Amino acid sequence: MRKAYLILQNGTVYEGRGFGAAGTSIGELVFTTAMTGCAESLTDPSYYGQIVIYTFPQLGNYGIADPDMESPSIYVRGVVVREFCDAPSNFRCDESVEEFMRRHNIIGISGIDTRELTQLIREGGVTNAVITTEGPDYPLDEIINFRITGSVESTSVKEAHTLEPEGEAEFRVALIDYGAKNSIAANLLKRGCRVTVYPYNVSAEEILGGGYDGVMLTNGPGDPADNVYSIEQIKKLLGKLPMFGICLGHQMMALAAGAGRIKLKYGHRGANQPVKDLKTGRVYITSQNHGYAAAVEGLESTGGELRFVNVNDGTCEGIDYPQYGAFSLQFHPEAHGGPLDCEFAFDRFISLMREFRLKAEAKEGTANA
Repeated sequence: MRKAYLILQNGTVYEGRGFGAAGTSIGELVFTTAMTGCAESLTDPSYYGQIVIYTFPQLGNYGIADPDMESPSIYVRGVVVREFCDAPSNFRCDESVEEFMRRHNIIGISGIDTRELTQLIREGGVTNAVITTEGPDYPLDEIINFRITGSVESTSVKEAHTLEPEGEAEFRVALIDYGAKNSIAANLLKRGCRVTVYPYNVSAEEILGGGYDGVMLTNGPGDPADNVYSIEQIKKLLGKLPMFGICLGHQMMALAAGAGRIKLKYGHRGANQPVKDLKTGRVYITSQNHGYAAAVEGLESTGGELRFVNVNDGTCEGIDYPQYGAFSLQFHPEAHGGPLDCEFAFDRFISLMREFRLKAEAKEGTANA
């Protein structure tokens, strides 16, 4: 393995061993605490523009399996690990992480004290960094001034397309892609939904004119407040059709309803985030990947009801909007890679659409009587 360097915006340089592609990559340095889900995290569009530290000591020991991919591309800017395994052993393995990253031109660095780096971010917040195989010198001004821009535009689909379930479709769902994971559509498909995937900049008028039973707002990268047009479209959709938002979709639904948003010090990324359901008192272990959260203050004035909170820091993890027939979750109920405790959220969405349809049919029957 060749030498590689991780350079932080404060000038600190870590020397390690490079894997994957050669070259230089700049990004926002974040960490994930997940112990599994390598392919899923590498291909999660929510990591757009970020260099990811894996806190689990080893990466690559079971390789990459194509069915685990959450999108066709890698969206991380780089990978930082303690130990890299270049000899995967798993019957599902289609290629090694090394081959996968090299094919997508992604740089990795191993031999780094990831515990020290994680503590640095937990205490000081996320920081910009560079991974390079070209030497330990890099202009600090460029690292300091780096900003993630155009994230949703870069990760959303470019054209609408429709996905069909295996059996007969009971419901039609308009899925607005802000940087969606494949597992969201997959969960709708297996519940008998015909899913039409739209780009992030679809208009509310097109959705409302499409004869849909519900609207799915997906995950995605970046600051929710940057998506002014999309938030305006969600405002027009609220109350018109049942709506379910996940991650970035959850945050933008809150902004559309009139709530605020906060930037977290170091975000929630991993598969072991405890979330409490305030309605039942039950705690779920969830998968998460975000750096912002919906603000709890003033939420009631928006028509929203706080439903889930993060047990660690008390931040908002889910909101119900009874008057709009909508709800949203900060965590990932589809959680490909696990845990799968919260897939019931999709069943709740199905129930909302069924209830909405029955009410519409009853109203039409009354009008025709």
